[in-house]
Amino acid sequence: MKPFIHDEFLLENDYARQLYHDYAEQMPIIDYHNHLSPKMIAEDYQFGTITELWLGGDHYKWRALRANGVAEEYITGRAPDREKFRAWACTLPKTMRNPLYHWTQLELKRYFGIDELLCEENADEIYDKCNAMLGQPEFSVRNLLLRMNVEVLCTTDDPIDSLEYHKQIAESGFAVKVLPTWRPDKLLNTNNTAAFNGYVDALVEVSGVAITDFDSLVEALRLRQKFFAECGCRLSDHGVSYVPNTEFDADSTTRLFKKLRSGEDLSDGESESLRGGILHKLLSLNAEMGWSQQLHIGAIRNNNLRLFRSFGPDAGCDSIADGNVAEGLSRILGRLDEQGALARTILYNLNPKDSEVLATMAYNFNDGSEEGKMQYGAAWWFLDQMDGMIKQLNAISSLGLLSQFVGMLTDSRSFVSYPRHEYFRRILCNLVGQDIERGLLPASEMDYIGKMVADISYNNAKRYFGF
Repeated sequence: MKPFIHDEFLLENDYARQLYHDYAEQMPIIDYHNHLSPKMIAEDYQFGTITELWLGGDHYKWRALRANGVAEEYITGRAPDREKFRAWACTLPKTMRNPLYHWTQLELKRYFGIDELLCEENADEIYDKCNAMLGQPEFSVRNLLLRMNVEVLCTTDDPIDSLEYHKQIAESGFAVKVLPTWRPDKLLNTNNTAAFNGYVDALVEVSGVAITDFDSLVEALRLRQKFFAECGCRLSDHGVSYVPNTEFDADSTTRLFKKLRSGEDLSDGESESLRGGILHKLLSLNAEMGWSQQLHIGAIRNNNLRLFRSFGPDAGCDSIADGNVAEGLSRILGRLDEQGALARTILYNLNPKDSEVLATMAYNFNDGSEEGKMQYGAAWWFLDQMDGMIKQLNAISSLGLLSQFVGMLTDSRSFVSYPRHEYFRRILCNLVGQDIERGLLPASEMDYIGKMVADISYNNAKRYFGF
């Protein structure tokens, strides 16, 4: 019997198979947004168990385990690694039609050569087999990346980060480019005076700039951006639950920043105005640097306060927000465009209701200066699954230019998440192959269509980010 993960997995006709095997399969991976640990890469970390590698920090799996009635002791608690793995093996068959089922089997196949379907009965056997392989040098973090043909990966880094591990990696001559990404989200926490000022104090410490007013904040940020650029940074990332739809100008931003910096709480309206002013400045600074920028819009985080208090952020209790995104985004992008300060921009939505909203919003601000300047980004987080990817591909196809799309990313903390690029490429090739079979795209243009697939898989990202 053919194994579940086989050469034609997800490829439903000959056109899809040709597109994948001839144009997509062998392309290197540019993972321009992830949450991998640069420290682990610098130190070429060796995982002790498959549980540590696979379940440690993977909030997708944690959510499924909790939904299956697994006690927290076997998720983020102190249970032995073998017992945690058994809990996942018992849960996996119950994830059918959840992307975790495909991802898990792909990861077992691609990294460990295991075709068996993980379940309760074979959990110990697979646990021992994977652990034996993880003890070998070729399963170190760096070799896991090389095994998947990763060419570039961009981590997610706070402006106050020392980037010491990025420097170590660059100096080591590692074949994979590991570059930082500027993520200044904590500067938007204007409704928490103590947290905001504590963060600004940390920025003072690393920049050497006494931040007493908004101009000195900007001076400190420019210095830190220059440092990030010297370490290879090419892009920024901004995670916001919504884009403030409030009036702001230079005077109000200056006045409200000084008030907040003095330790005085802002009203809700003042906080929103300052948040809008700071975000506008952050985005304009990206344009000054010549960076690309990403806006991830629509997450509501740390909903389960009990889990948040016991574990902290990223515990697997984040979800989709349902706020309005269009008006605030239009306001801020329009102002940046008018000022000649709009960088290359990728917009991501977490709420599926906003897919066409963001696709059309991005294309409002293409200005003919370069190919694909404004992008509707890859299916993100809860939408990063087969149905979400297809809907994203259809939205960008219907409302923009699929041919200019910069393609897939992992957005992951896991070093074995890279088969998600394969998953995306197979879905892309199958979608386009179905169109050819139905006569919606011309079979006579197979070479051109194949080039488009290769561009989306790799070439567009390489050009767009300047890697």
